[in-house]
Amino acid sequence: MLYDGYTLKNIQLKNRVVMPPMCMYSANQQGEVNNFHIVHYGTRALGGVGLIIQEATGIMPNGRITDQDLGIWDDHHVKGLKKIVEIIHEHGSVAGIQINHAGRKAKVDHPIGPSAITYGGDYATPQEMTLNDIKDVVKAFGQAARRANEAGYDLLEIHGAHGYLLFQFLSPLSNKRTDQYKDGKVFLKEVMEEVVKYWPKDKVLALRVSAYEYVEGGVTPDTISEAINSVKDLGLDLIDVSSGGNVLVKINAYPGYQLDLAKRVKELTHLPVIGGGLITDLRMAEHAISSRRADLVYLGRELLRNPYIVINQASDVGAEITYPIQYIRGKK
Repeated sequence: MLYDGYTLKNIQLKNRVVMPPMCMYSANQQGEVNNFHIVHYGTRALGGVGLIIQEATGIMPNGRITDQDLGIWDDHHVKGLKKIVEIIHEHGSVAGIQINHAGRKAKVDHPIGPSAITYGGDYATPQEMTLNDIKDVVKAFGQAARRANEAGYDLLEIHGAHGYLLFQFLSPLSNKRTDQYKDGKVFLKEVMEEVVKYWPKDKVLALRVSAYEYVEGGVTPDTISEAINSVKDLGLDLIDVSSGGNVLVKINAYPGYQLDLAKRVKELTHLPVIGGGLITDLRMAEHAISSRRADLVYLGRELLRNPYIVINQASDVGAEITYPIQYIRGKK
C-alpha cells in the first residue's frame, strides 16, 4: 500500500512517503534560496519521495525561528522558491511548502506571542500581541499563501505545531489572554479565512498540529481535533500530525510514537492524516498505512541520513519501481 499512490484533489502522489518540513538553517539573513536548498530538495525527489514539504518558511522577518530560515515575506522570494518547485517537479515529486510564524520561539530581539510567557531556556519573554499585531500576522499568512501559489507549489501547509505562534494561541499553557483570542480557535479561523482568499481551491491545503503536549493541562488529540473541526469547512484537506514543542518536557520517543495520535485525529476529524515519528524502516511505514493509522507517512531524520531509502527499500515491502536510469548500475 505504501507504493500504491494517493490522490489529493487533482494531485496524484506516486507513493505515500512524505518528507516533512525540517529546518535547514541555511538561508542568508534575507531568507533567500541558495544552491544548498536546490540540491537538498532535488536529491529527495530523485530518491523517490512522493510528497516533499519544504521547511518552515517565515511569513515575516521577525517571525522566523532563526535568521537563517527561508523567507516568503516579500515578493522577491518567489524567484528562488520557484527553483525549489522546479527541481522537485522535474524528478516526479509533489512540492509542498510550510509557512510559519514562530511567535515566542523566534530568535529575534523583540519576539511576540499571545501572552507574555516565555518558552524557557534562553528564549526571551515575548511581548503580548496587540490587536494590530494579530491583524498584521493574519495578513502576512495570506500574502505568504499568495506567493506560494505564484511559486507553483502544489500543497500549502500552515504550521500549527511545535509551539510556534498558531499553536501558542491554541494551547492553554501559552495563551492566557482575556479578550476574544483567549479561544485560540478564533486566531486559527482568521488565519485560515485569510489564506483561502489567495490559495486556490483546486490545490491542497494542510495544517500541521501538535496533538499532545505531554503535560497536564495541555493540548490533547481531542482538543486539537475540536480546533481542526472548527475550521475544516474553510477548505482544509489534510492534517499533518506531530506532538510536543510548546513546553520544555522530556518525551519518550520511540519508532512510530506519534502514529496513534494521527489515528485519533483521523477518527475525530474524518480528514486524511500524515503520521510518523522516528520511523526508519519502510516496513513500519507500510504497517502504518495498512493498519489505517495514517494515510501518508513522514520520514524525517531517516531521509536526512538516507535520501534514497524509498527506491532502495522498495523490495522490502514487495514493491516494484522504476529506478533512476542514471543510477541503475548501482542498484542491488
